[in-house]
Amino acid sequence: MYHTKSLAELSSLLSSGSVSSVELTQSFLDRIKQYDTDVNSFISVTESRALAQAKAADEKIKAGTAGPLTGVPFAHKDIFCTLDVKTSCGSKMLDNFIAPYNATVVEKMAAAGMVMLGKTNMDEFAMGSSNETSFYGAVKNPWDTNAVPGGSSGGSAASVAARLVPVATGTDTGGSIRQPAALCGITGLKPTYGRVSRYGMIAFASSLDQGGPMTQTAQDAAIMLNVMAGFDHRDSTSVNQPVPDYTATLEDSIQGLKIGLPKEYFGEGLDPAVGDVVQAAIKEYEKMGATVHEISL
Repeated sequence: MYHTKSLAELSSLLSSGSVSSVELTQSFLDRIKQYDTDVNSFISVTESRALAQAKAADEKIKAGTAGPLTGVPFAHKDIFCTLDVKTSCGSKMLDNFIAPYNATVVEKMAAAGMVMLGKTNMDEFAMGSSNETSFYGAVKNPWDTNAVPGGSSGGSAASVAARLVPVATGTDTGGSIRQPAALCGITGLKPTYGRVSRYGMIAFASSLDQGGPMTQTAQDAAIMLNVMAGFDHRDSTSVNQPVPDYTATLEDSIQGLKIGLPKEYFGEGLDPAVGDVVQAAIKEYEKMGATVHEISL
């Protein structure tokens, strides 16, 4: 039953003592064993490490020293270096590469007390948009295993959509969070460049790459970004600005918000079903008070 809960709900259950992190972690590990054979969203599952982290999280919760995300399970895209854990980037070339240090994003998630269940599958070196180029085999879309989940963060998107993890990290260069999130029906956010440190994130295109959250809800994405964002002196492109509380504005009205629709996106080649869904969303935004304007790129 825990797999139906959002990150915010699981955080509340843990802090209230309604469930232990060990119990929660084991339930997700069991789901991975049961269902990921069909989805292939994981490259590595770090079961013993996860249970040890969960035990430590329970001790912090019991001692009253836990943070809001202490004990919540998650997964990292296998593009983030993880100390003493294989970091393959979906490539045969790195099949035996054990990272000697942690990426900044990995450090931040660990500092928050979150429990890493493993590393998710991806297009090799993030070069793909269907998650079919991985050395470890294609990832399947959990809604239809004959369909692709998108990429390159397809493993993260599929694992969240299949409720094998509550949330996962992804990276986006030209759509590699946003596109698989759309194809798998979850929430994915590419933060503004420089907001999330790229240190320890294997590069595709350094001037565009950005790590971000892949979650079930916008609220969960905001909670995750609160943890992931922040200045890092080890990344020369990291922005030295305070990190706001991204959850603070979730209920704000979008009255008067301007939405630009590039006309080039609505021409030849657009699938009619996709176009219908987009137009339906536009109507909802207009009902909520936003104004829509055609623009050109």
